[in-house]
Amino acid sequence: MDEDTKSTKKPQFPAHPLLCSLKPPSVGALFMDPKPPSPTPHVLIFPCPAQGHVNSMLKLTELLLTGGLHITFFISAKDHHRLTRYTTAHSHFNTNPGFRFHVIHGLYEGPMDTGEKLTIILDSLSKVTTPLLRNMLLDSPVACLIADGILGFTLDAAEGTGVPVFFFRTISACAFWAYFCIPDLITSGDLPFHGTDLDKQIVGVKGMEGFLRLRDLPSFCRSDVNDEMLQRIASITRRTQDSHALILNTFDELEGPILSEIRKYCPNIYTIGPLHAHLKSRSTSKSTSSNNLFEEDKTCIGWLDQQAPKSVLYVSFGSITTITREQLIEFWHGLVNSGKRFLWVIREDLLLDHGDDNKVPSELKDVTRERGYIVGWAPQEDVLAHPAVGGFLTHNGWNSTLESIVEGVPMVSWPFFADQQTNSRYVDVVWKLGLDMKDTCDRTIIVRMIKEVMDVKNEEFTKSTHRMAKLAKECVSKDGSSYSNLDRLIEDIKTMNVRSPL
Repeated sequence: MDEDTKSTKKPQFPAHPLLCSLKPPSVGALFMDPKPPSPTPHVLIFPCPAQGHVNSMLKLTELLLTGGLHITFFISAKDHHRLTRYTTAHSHFNTNPGFRFHVIHGLYEGPMDTGEKLTIILDSLSKVTTPLLRNMLLDSPVACLIADGILGFTLDAAEGTGVPVFFFRTISACAFWAYFCIPDLITSGDLPFHGTDLDKQIVGVKGMEGFLRLRDLPSFCRSDVNDEMLQRIASITRRTQDSHALILNTFDELEGPILSEIRKYCPNIYTIGPLHAHLKSRSTSKSTSSNNLFEEDKTCIGWLDQQAPKSVLYVSFGSITTITREQLIEFWHGLVNSGKRFLWVIREDLLLDHGDDNKVPSELKDVTRERGYIVGWAPQEDVLAHPAVGGFLTHNGWNSTLESIVEGVPMVSWPFFADQQTNSRYVDVVWKLGLDMKDTCDRTIIVRMIKEVMDVKNEEFTKSTHRMAKLAKECVSKDGSSYSNLDRLIEDIKTMNVRSPL
């Protein structure tokens, strides 16, 4: 563990970085109770080093800490540095004596905006952390390992240690199920794609018959069936059956039918989302940690304060999406031509290509000064909760989708990668919380979609989004489905026998 992660406020942990302390009982206590006190269950949490994964698994960590568990959180050196630089996460978590970061060095730290780059990071993680993780599991009394479900090698690292592995998938249940069914789609001949008709119906994903199209399958499915990333994602997802349990950041009232399909193969499921809403409902403090790996520009809140209710379209494509200059200009024209006020997140690495030829036409900048506000990164939960926001143009990453659902903000969906294609279809035709604009980037269509969501069909969307927001908040309230499932998860971890070191 790095020196900068140590804290003098952690007397529970003895010299070994992963051992929880036990106070020896008094002599009198030995005669009164022959059983020594049980150690506080110690949990290892291991996310994939990406914004959406780290964010949601840190929220899971906070929830487990409220249940009295001890947590060691694996984090890459790059992500740890960003959290320390841009957020209060380090100091926030270190106020809890049962928590510590374990910083991992030597990982690939480049972008993950393609399947090839994701393959590189997964290979790097496996090579660097498998021996480290295995040694920890063998040498320390660990109740369980909660690993990002995309890190299948954690099952191999834990094999023979007696430590149960929980897989936590940071995607939706519907996207997980689409991943799970990839081998069946290959067998049925639905994959690989044939021809150019992406609107062809897919019937091989049970529970999605009638509305799932080729274009709604996860983005990896557009590759050759022998593509390494496609094969890896399919294999890793099927390995969930070998884990002790599956944890999902969703709620039964949102994805009940698909959860029923998943339970046929993975019967032990804990649905405990939306995590960010759940954390707020359980927190005794008004302050929670921002887990963003980017510096938030909070001046946008002041700008929103000056706008009329429901008048602003919030635009953000998340932390990984990249676009071309042509796409940027189409979006900009669409936003300006819609006549709506807009708050737009443009990351410094959003554009694929940079240079003088990327200058934005002056007329677009002039109108933006009148009706728009641009930031490099926004405090998204606060933005979506702001009364001035009336719509969300989003990539449909799962965290963003859930945050929009909780606040009752209708969406215009423009998915980029991985699970987002499936999420956007559900937002449109299943949940009816917005419109799906995938596979197109045309200013005319952008204008039409924005106006339909914020004007033409606003009453219809307001009704459906408010209904789902109500269900989302009820499920994390006391005795709600997610509230009860989290209690069950914590109690199950507490009752696990802590294995003695070999």
